[in-house]
Amino acid sequence: MTDTQDQVARTSGQDADAAAILGFDPSDPAFRADPYAHYRSLAAGGRLRQTAVGLWVSTSYELCEQALRDPRFGHRPEGGGLWREAPQRNRSFLTMDPPDHTRLRRLVSKAFTPRLVERLRPRVEALVDELLDGVSGEVDLISALAYPLPVIVISEMLGVPPRDRDLFKGWSDALARGLDPDFLLPEAEIALRDEARAEFAAYFRELAAERRAEPRDDLLSALVGVSDGGDVLSEEELLATCVLLLVAGHETTVNLIGNGALALLRHPEQLAVFREHPENAAAAVEELLRYDPPVQLTLRAALEDAELGGTVIERGRLVLLLTGAANRDPSAFTDPDRLALLRYAEGRDAPRHLSFGHGVHFCLGAPLARLEGRIALKKLFERDVALAAGDADLVYRDNLVLRGLRDLPVTIRA
Repeated sequence: MTDTQDQVARTSGQDADAAAILGFDPSDPAFRADPYAHYRSLAAGGRLRQTAVGLWVSTSYELCEQALRDPRFGHRPEGGGLWREAPQRNRSFLTMDPPDHTRLRRLVSKAFTPRLVERLRPRVEALVDELLDGVSGEVDLISALAYPLPVIVISEMLGVPPRDRDLFKGWSDALARGLDPDFLLPEAEIALRDEARAEFAAYFRELAAERRAEPRDDLLSALVGVSDGGDVLSEEELLATCVLLLVAGHETTVNLIGNGALALLRHPEQLAVFREHPENAAAAVEELLRYDPPVQLTLRAALEDAELGGTVIERGRLVLLLTGAANRDPSAFTDPDRLALLRYAEGRDAPRHLSFGHGVHFCLGAPLARLEGRIALKKLFERDVALAAGDADLVYRDNLVLRGLRDLPVTIRA
């Protein structure tokens, strides 16, 4: 265990003072409602600061982007990592460093291709129509659209039978909460996450065996059969990848649709722009991703002594990259707290947000999330939609890494 990890471990636990570890309190209702105001306060203390337990924290776009692309920052320095050392069989390539990450991502990329994603467009459009057709009156937009759409899409991609989709709700909730660092989770939640991971893996082990015997035209069959110069996914690598794709393949999109819809409903003038310029939907979604991203932060460890913003980060020290704050860094974005759907229109500026990460760990599922977000929001706001609850009644989920609403009451008029 590194010095930083040891300090964090001594400070954390079921009675952990998150504020002492992170430098802010993620359980504060005011923080959950609007983390960006708190990020501005943190930024006032400097682009890179160290908390009482030795954790480095950055709100800076420049420093977050640098750490994400710098190979000297990664997940697991020798002798330790960001979280407790999980067995190799439980690790996906998301938490690996090169060369292991490079090898596994290359293999998965051969099956999860942009061409495969683009082929899904007609199916995504049909699903959104099915989910919204006939819906009127007050509804919860999360349960009516934001959650079922990506779950159905990724389940169909992997070849999961419709009858089994309901199994995933509890497992996914436990795993999504488990994306937060272990040092911020009670032991009971860690146990639930590990149990859900094991149940997920057991399910996919059985399904993968069926695909080996009888391959189909789905992503799971492609993953089972993928090869690169004789290199293939091992059984455990396959299972970890399936769990990652299912959880990451829908959790972020749920929040993209929910956060994006809320932002548009809170800004009627921008909603009007969205409706008046359907050809700008792709650029508009990039601005929504910047403005209120589904993923708020990530952690990196210095794999060796490395300089960041003029400060030497010692090997093994942890850096909390607040990418949600970086997306509103005034040194990188003009008027960053303003939602401006034409910010990226007509090639004015290339989207530079960090909502899908950066560098070798850039989100493999970004094209799918973008496709689903564009179609869902465009078709939703072809209808007459209004908020059915005040800001005080909106409740966000308990996750720190992920930012998303528990529910979003809206009124849809036919």
